[in-house]
Amino acid sequence: MSESNLREEITRFGKSMFDRGLTGGSSGNISVRIEDGWLMTPTGSSLGNLNPTRISKLDESGQLISGDPPTKEHFLHRAMYEERSNAGAIVHLHSTNSVAVSCLPDIDPANVLPPLTAYYVMKIGKLPLVPYYRPGDAALGDAIRGLAGKHTAVLLANHGPVVAGKSLEAAVYATEELEETAKLHLLLHAHNPRVLTEEQIEELNRTFSKD
Repeated sequence: MSESNLREEITRFGKSMFDRGLTGGSSGNISVRIEDGWLMTPTGSSLGNLNPTRISKLDESGQLISGDPPTKEHFLHRAMYEERSNAGAIVHLHSTNSVAVSCLPDIDPANVLPPLTAYYVMKIGKLPLVPYYRPGDAALGDAIRGLAGKHTAVLLANHGPVVAGKSLEAAVYATEELEETAKLHLLLHAHNPRVLTEEQIEELNRTFSKD
């Protein structure tokens, strides 16, 4: 896909997620890997009103080549890409249900959400919790780097999910699946729900690849 088309795709998916309430205000950011670096949504921008010509273009060293300055969490994206060579795009949102789960005191930091559905296991698998860092703290990149090699997604405590995919479409769909599973978890939290067995999870992992 050409760079021009990728810019349009970032704009289209950004607006779609914003319009459906998956992220609000100027929260959330998107990036896509290109041949000589990355395209990223600019700092302070709303995903609902992106200008494709102003999307940030960074070279392989992370230096801004063109467009507006990138999201202040650009290092978060770069850390994820460094650990996941097959990642073509990354989505980071402040989606309500995922953030709500990240604030719960009784979640397992090694695997935040239970395997409630096959599609969650197929698209996300295990979701670790990254300890809280203030937004823009460069130390967050190192914290993610330690987990990203083993996981396609991580959940930032009191902040939101970071999800990688082969393509932007794949990353968006996985993010949406994570958000819906977080919603199910909150709905079922006090009801001791039935979850998938280890055998069922292993079968899904053998059959479907996340990368």
